[in-house]
Amino acid sequence: MASDFAALLGRIVVRGRLELVDPDGACRRFGDGAGQAVRVRLADAAAGAEIAADPALKLGEAYMDGRLVMEEGNVFDLLSLLRRNDLRRAATPAIKARGLLRLLVHQVNARLPVNRNRRNVAHHYDLDARLFDLFLDRDWQYSCAYFEPRGIGLEEAQCAKKRHIAAKLLLEPHHRVLEVGSGWGGLGLYLAECSGAEVTGITLSTEQLAVARARAAERRLSDRVRFELTDYVDLQGTYDRIVSVGMFEHVGITNYRRFFGTMARVLKKEGVMLLHYIGRTRPAHAVNPWIEKYIFPGGYMPALSEILPSIEKAGLLVKDVEILPMHYAWTLRAWRERFVSRWDEAAALYDARFCRMWEFYLAACEVAFRHERLSIAQIQLARHQDAVPYARGYIAEAEARLRDFEATRPPLAPVRF
Repeated sequence: MASDFAALLGRIVVRGRLELVDPDGACRRFGDGAGQAVRVRLADAAAGAEIAADPALKLGEAYMDGRLVMEEGNVFDLLSLLRRNDLRRAATPAIKARGLLRLLVHQVNARLPVNRNRRNVAHHYDLDARLFDLFLDRDWQYSCAYFEPRGIGLEEAQCAKKRHIAAKLLLEPHHRVLEVGSGWGGLGLYLAECSGAEVTGITLSTEQLAVARARAAERRLSDRVRFELTDYVDLQGTYDRIVSVGMFEHVGITNYRRFFGTMARVLKKEGVMLLHYIGRTRPAHAVNPWIEKYIFPGGYMPALSEILPSIEKAGLLVKDVEILPMHYAWTLRAWRERFVSRWDEAAALYDARFCRMWEFYLAACEVAFRHERLSIAQIQLARHQDAVPYARGYIAEAEARLRDFEATRPPLAPVRF
């Protein structure tokens, strides 16, 4: 019943201004009336009962299915308002029990000796390539941008991200570089062109592989930039530099020792590795069932405390740790605004339900980065104490040189698919 949802909102919303319109047209108000009004309407009474029983999953599903309709404000405004209040007040004994069961199932699945990497990657990254063209930057960077200085646009911020990573890698022309999780190839191409190094990128997405190889050929770099359909567990050979951006969240908490052990095995003694991933301030005590079901099956965002023991066990040295606390929120905001502005094109590729799902995904993730202490971490690793300078000034110096390179770099052609 709609009254169940109203009761839930009554427990949660103390601050702000939220209005709930029942299927019969009755309107209920929650909060202290401050700030922007957010008005939602239930298309049927059953939707309210379902959301009240399992809000973590059913709120997103109701929005996807058109059963929860935004009448004033958008879905980000709704999720942000809810998160600014105390969501713990929503936790009835039944909701707590369901969350505990989901966490238990997640932990058990993570420990089963089954490699789901390729299936999980295909679920998200093998979608129609034209979808990503609607909201990503020109280089199709599908990871957190680096808004330094603050206020630059998405295109500049994604370029700044590549520049910042390249600076930390201390690249030389003779280097062999491994990119673990190479996406559509943009970072690998940048690293090869800015340094003259040889780059090998690995991915588990057949769609991304085809695009990346085509881009390398188009820029006449196929002789020294290669992309392979390979899992990290099957890596052979050795590399001077390793970089991984936005892939580690899919490794799985029980595979951290294997991951870092593999990286240590293929990284040369004087080598350097840069790991860029989404992290949290402490281990998770719950999983988001909606994200797990519809967006990133098997994904997990670790705390440093969950990673460092495996790094130490692998014999790797932590040379630098940088935390970027709000950059992904700004990135997600740019992606969401771009996506919504091209809604009709996305609906032509899929349908309105998919569009609402994708909007909810981008909005929910932005809210998480703004309010739940998620951040991007960049960990620089090495096997030898002297592999990296002892002071961080080299990063700014390298970035200045890379800006000069970017000024003369041939412009990127639109991604072909």
